[in-house]
Amino acid sequence: MNKKNGADTDLLSLGLDTLMEKYPYLKDFFSALGIDPCPGQKTPAMLIDSLSPDHLSQFGLDHESLSAQVLEFIAKMEQCRHKIHDSMDHLVIGAGFDKNGCPEAMGITLFPGEVVSVVGPTGSGKSQLLSDIECLAQGDTPSGRNVLPDGRTLDATSRFSGEFRLVAQLSQNMNFVMDLTVEAFLQMHAESRLIDNIPEKIKQIYQSAVMLAGEPFSLDTAITSLSGGQSRALMIADVAYLSASPVVLIDEIENAGIDRVKAVSLLLNKEKIVLIATHDPLLALSCDRRIVIKNGGIADVVKTLAAEKKSAACLADLDKKLGLLRERVRTGKHLIFDPNFFFDHP
Repeated sequence: MNKKNGADTDLLSLGLDTLMEKYPYLKDFFSALGIDPCPGQKTPAMLIDSLSPDHLSQFGLDHESLSAQVLEFIAKMEQCRHKIHDSMDHLVIGAGFDKNGCPEAMGITLFPGEVVSVVGPTGSGKSQLLSDIECLAQGDTPSGRNVLPDGRTLDATSRFSGEFRLVAQLSQNMNFVMDLTVEAFLQMHAESRLIDNIPEKIKQIYQSAVMLAGEPFSLDTAITSLSGGQSRALMIADVAYLSASPVVLIDEIENAGIDRVKAVSLLLNKEKIVLIATHDPLLALSCDRRIVIKNGGIADVVKTLAAEKKSAACLADLDKKLGLLRERVRTGKHLIFDPNFFFDHP
């Protein structure tokens, strides 16, 4: 077996029909270069040799460089399919400085399978921490933190690669700009991730998104017409089922008008690290640990106690009752507050 740039050069000697069946995405690759692959007639090597230098020069290529690009394209697409780049054993957030330039009290190491909340007053620096993680900061942000996947410093190519992002972020404001239906959007993303059984995956994402939003929409709904809550619900479900990024960041999920506890449950994944900036005590207690931010710096890391988990169950009951009151207001019903509602309402 011959290798070049991690790809098997013997692939260029296979019949085109065999190769196109095994790697169907090659059709789009050749089409983008104005090449008709004519499956069943030639090997890739023979096809490439038959192309005129004038045709290839339009794309800044020659026969040798096109051969190399075909192999590199296959290698990268297969890497994406098998998620080789996505494995992460841990994420180190090295201590930086607070807003006064004083050293942070501590850093933190995060592990796959954890859901960690980020808490602190408005303006304390929660969003800055998420931003540092998103850009994999290396002492070059206002906080001076270093964010190190597996404790390693990344080179610029790995850090800023648009192909294999290590971090997926769901911000408070999500706006779609593409004129697609929900189904077409999910189809496109699933195809780009080389997902198997795409129709079943689309069904899972759609059903989960509707469950989270509590506000029905259809697969034929244009994504640009989704409400803020529906958009956030769709993207949380999309990240849960399709995203290969091993780190997921969510900013103030409680403002999205969705079932945030169900959202956390959906995102629980042994392969992912999830961080959620929040002011919501129910959400904070649903997480494994919480990072406490004060004046721009990490002041403490608190492990959620078993007693707090029990308190979370009580809070969930109160939250459900508050939800019933909110629904009465939304549907135009009168609301005369009765404190007994919180104790004896079914």
